[in-house]
Amino acid sequence: MTTLRQLSYLVALADSRNFRRAADSVHVAQPTLSQQVRALEARLGVTLVERNESPVQLTPIGRDLVTRARRILLDVKDAEDMARRSRAGIAGTIRFGVTPTLGPYLMPRIVASLHRRFPDLRLYIREGIPDEQARELARGELDMVLSPLPVSGSDLHIEPLFREPLHIVCPPEHPLGRAGKVRRGDLAGIGFLSLDRRHHAHRQAREICEDLKATLLEDYEGTSLDSLRQMCGSGLGFAILPELYLRSEVGGADMVTRLPMAGWSASRSVAAVWRDGSAYADSYAIIAETIAVEARSILAGPAL
Repeated sequence: MTTLRQLSYLVALADSRNFRRAADSVHVAQPTLSQQVRALEARLGVTLVERNESPVQLTPIGRDLVTRARRILLDVKDAEDMARRSRAGIAGTIRFGVTPTLGPYLMPRIVASLHRRFPDLRLYIREGIPDEQARELARGELDMVLSPLPVSGSDLHIEPLFREPLHIVCPPEHPLGRAGKVRRGDLAGIGFLSLDRRHHAHRQAREICEDLKATLLEDYEGTSLDSLRQMCGSGLGFAILPELYLRSEVGGADMVTRLPMAGWSASRSVAAVWRDGSAYADSYAIIAETIAVEARSILAGPAL
């Protein structure tokens, strides 16, 4: 009989493309994983893995089986989660993914609010690239993700939460920072810093630069909003920073100057995402609403 364990071993092998790393990821010895994959092949009467390739490659039937196995394993996990939820309510540990352009500046307040309401709830928070975390969510490696839109992926529930204004900032000594009002044409040819191209923020900065006829400085990509602010403050270029970051104590607007832009309304939309049909969907919806309420409260309050 084909077992869930055999399917999980095959999925691990598909993800890692290496027998040793696959065995490590499911916490078994490599010979055990190899034997169970061979047993699955014998049971089905087909070859699933091309063993002479490096990295390991799956056969066409192997790839098809992995797709089905992922769904089976997620359905079993959701069934187990449903049973646990029926006993505990909103409790237990949720694996929560968040982009580094939001997590450090919003999550402290969210965590405090959720802990007051649901003291038995635990959040295992992982920062990462939104596109990569959407794939981890689809594979069941994360339970819930907080991300700027758009989010791509199938079988995902996307819950828009709030819109966050974006602001252009410049070095404090730049003449435009002392102007009473800055017009779009004033930024033509200005160099802008951004995060690396895997981030939503990079793609949005590129679109804004194209609209303003400004220049995106490809050779100076930041690794965090802090690095953008610091590079901007040093005079390396202008930057586009989100409102929550500029209002935060850990980020803030020191060492840069907000430009008083005429007719400026750029923003980003932020959403909570979880798998369609998840057993914890009701709990995720409550968490999402908590995030929306807290974020809107911060954005409606006075700037620091």
